[in-house]
Amino acid sequence: MIGKGYMDLALEEAHAAAGRGEVPVGAVIVRDGVVLARAGNRTREFKDITAHAEILAIRQAATTLGSERLIDADLYVTLEPCTMCAAAISFARLRRLYFGAEDEKGGAVTSGVRFFNQPTCHHSPEIYPDIASDDATQLLKSFFKHRR
Repeated sequence: MIGKGYMDLALEEAHAAAGRGEVPVGAVIVRDGVVLARAGNRTREFKDITAHAEILAIRQAATTLGSERLIDADLYVTLEPCTMCAAAISFARLRRLYFGAEDEKGGAVTSGVRFFNQPTCHHSPEIYPDIASDDATQLLKSFFKHRR
């Protein structure tokens, strides 16, 4: 499985999050062709504002590897990460970040603060935006349309 296939797994996690009433964001972490972690948002379920898909996937992958550093691992996430998640990605030393939909309001990679471009950023992953963005955007729009 490559690229788009991993994003399809992230989209599955996003759909599962929507089914739980969570904002539909999903994340998958892969290293050497092995899926180390997959997660969807669980902020409401856990009553924890840090329970974003990216953070949960990073925690799971770190546990799987027995290390807080996820060197040579790649993250696939359906929505552009926020500042909190961008910082976690940097500190985890993820190699590449692939994301779907841009988040003009809350994103921090190609939108907003552009965290990885800041001189204080310790590590910047390679960034690949717009992966399955139509699917991710449609899922988000549909979710919020039904919530309002």
